[in-house]
Amino acid sequence: MSTTGVLYVVATPIGNLEDVTLRALRVLAEVDLIAAEDTRRTAILLRHHGIATRQVSYYDAIERRRTPELVERMRAGARVALVTDAGTPGVADPGYHLVRGALAAGIPVVPVPGVSAVTALISVAGLPVDRFAFEGFLPARTAARTARLRGLAAEPRAMVFLEAGRRLPAFLRDAEAALGDREAVIGRELTKVHEEQLRGRLSELRARVEAGEPVRGEVTIVVAGAAAADAVAPDTLDAVIREALASGESIRDASAAIAVRLGLSRREVYRRALALRS
Repeated sequence: MSTTGVLYVVATPIGNLEDVTLRALRVLAEVDLIAAEDTRRTAILLRHHGIATRQVSYYDAIERRRTPELVERMRAGARVALVTDAGTPGVADPGYHLVRGALAAGIPVVPVPGVSAVTALISVAGLPVDRFAFEGFLPARTAARTARLRGLAAEPRAMVFLEAGRRLPAFLRDAEAALGDREAVIGRELTKVHEEQLRGRLSELRARVEAGEPVRGEVTIVVAGAAAADAVAPDTLDAVIREALASGESIRDASAAIAVRLGLSRREVYRRALALRS
């Protein structure tokens, strides 16, 4: 019989402690060790459900350093559960390095799925979300954030963003400028006592957020995708071309990829790229 351990990637509640699966509770109770983004936060969940499994910290600043240690424990037969503060590990949360390390060592990696802020909000968004693009956190700096948003102006799928509450007004201003005044929904305190969903166009949401109390914590935002008839603004096209060329792509390759992405003529994009390069 093999003595190799296993890594369980366990989704935990994003607020309401009852939003956890029976399987997740069983796994957390049976494993030898829980690698937690914040052991204090996870301890609340464990105490609520009467679980006494030992924890070890596993957050952004130490995940690279701690991964080899955890992999060696699993090589020796330990069963480890990976959890984050809320939601699913690896989705805008620590987890990638440990999963990658376990797979490289031939250790089984088992998902224990559950709640996610992303799926929770899109399920009640009231927008076309049969296809969506998860963008996560955008750059904190205005110029970089604006460039990313301009690059998404022609994206036909709904887009899901995560943002710190303190940066929400700036995000909404930049999104409106880059994407146009589209429909969107903001979810904050999801599944908690003071859960709130704000709906409207980006301009309306911006006005409401700026007029209210400062938003704390993190929020999830769903923005409607571009309508099929939406034209690509010249400055948006220029921003997308510049970003592609800055990454080292050739004019020919960048033009072909951008034409497909934005639904434009390859010749049109190529000519504009030549003009920008010169």
